[in-house]
Amino acid sequence: MQSSADIFYSFPRVIDLSLERMKFALAKIALNLPPIIHIAGTNGKGSSLAFLRAILESAGKKCHVYTSPHLVTIHERYVIAGEQISENALLQYALKVKEIASEIPLTIFEAETLAGFLAFSDTKADYLLLETGLGGRLDATNAIDDKALTIITPIDYDHKEFLGEDLGQIAREKCGILRKDVPVIVGRQRDGIFEIIEDEAQKLNAPTKFLGRDFDAFMSYGKFCFQTDAQFFELPNPSLSGVHQFDNAACAIMAALSLGVDEGAIANGIANAKWSARMQNINFGKFGEMAKENGCELWLDGCHNPHGANAAAGFIANLQKQSPRELILICGLLANKDANGFFDAFAPLKPITYCAPIQMSPNGESPEALANIAAEHALSAQTFANIETAIQTGTQNNGARIIICGSLYLAGEVLGKN
Repeated sequence: MQSSADIFYSFPRVIDLSLERMKFALAKIALNLPPIIHIAGTNGKGSSLAFLRAILESAGKKCHVYTSPHLVTIHERYVIAGEQISENALLQYALKVKEIASEIPLTIFEAETLAGFLAFSDTKADYLLLETGLGGRLDATNAIDDKALTIITPIDYDHKEFLGEDLGQIAREKCGILRKDVPVIVGRQRDGIFEIIEDEAQKLNAPTKFLGRDFDAFMSYGKFCFQTDAQFFELPNPSLSGVHQFDNAACAIMAALSLGVDEGAIANGIANAKWSARMQNINFGKFGEMAKENGCELWLDGCHNPHGANAAAGFIANLQKQSPRELILICGLLANKDANGFFDAFAPLKPITYCAPIQMSPNGESPEALANIAAEHALSAQTFANIETAIQTGTQNNGARIIICGSLYLAGEVLGKN
């Protein structure tokens, strides 16, 4: 029997950044979408969205959510008024998209996005939280013009083959989601990017709130604090691990305040947000049991570029400082990722390094190539035929602290096999 995934995977699995096909397809249907909050950036999009969703739902709001990529099943990408879409429903939308695509060729991401818009239009909700797939200006999600709020998370290098190597130009591409007079919340940025975003926003008269200038978040005497010029909140610690999540939570809080949410809902949402494979402690399932048997810690993160790797390495470094353990890095990366930058981030921690293939993507870098790059960073690296063997070997080291990272595809494989 044909599934929704079968239909989507029948579309060309290429990246062809353009809005023309999506605009044509959208002209064929009538949409009735709730207010849209559109999120772009290099890292932190999903975590910021997860915090914002939890806050809004704590305030009694119904949220549609569109994210990518999925980790285990395609249904994860679509949350309809707070509930993950069913296979039966997604199959019907996939069939509608296939019919529309008989008139205009669509890429797989365009087909998946169009199915989302159809689904979100058929059920009432208070907000649609919409995450870009790649870039911003020409991303399929950006074919919708009517937005209530936009969010730009930290911008760094990634997808250079599509976005280029000029970080300023990458920032302008991300700013393509901005709209005239629509407020934008901006995460912490590298030097020079702040000014580019502000310039792009001013061209559109889009009111800006910048993290580090107009609002901030930090720990003080064991309390997570958020402040603006006019407000100061002491809140529960964010539910997602890592100091970098303070910034993601802060952007979500600022967005929620812009939407009129009260402090109580903000506190509850920050404490209860969930987002898989973002410095997730795998203390469940068969891999979790393997770890427990030998007193190991097992962490899973989807970081796949140097910026994300630095955040993950910073989190692990803090754990190592608090309670030193033998450290094992299990990694797998796509061939188009910056493996040198990835290992640069972890090299100071001197982890034993295990390199595994990514079986969920045909574009994975070989373990042997990764091991050679790791060796250039003075890391002792071994190769494995699959992620399961790497985890099994790692958890045989009594008391080890193990981090699995390098790709969301790898993270999805771990969760799927766990």
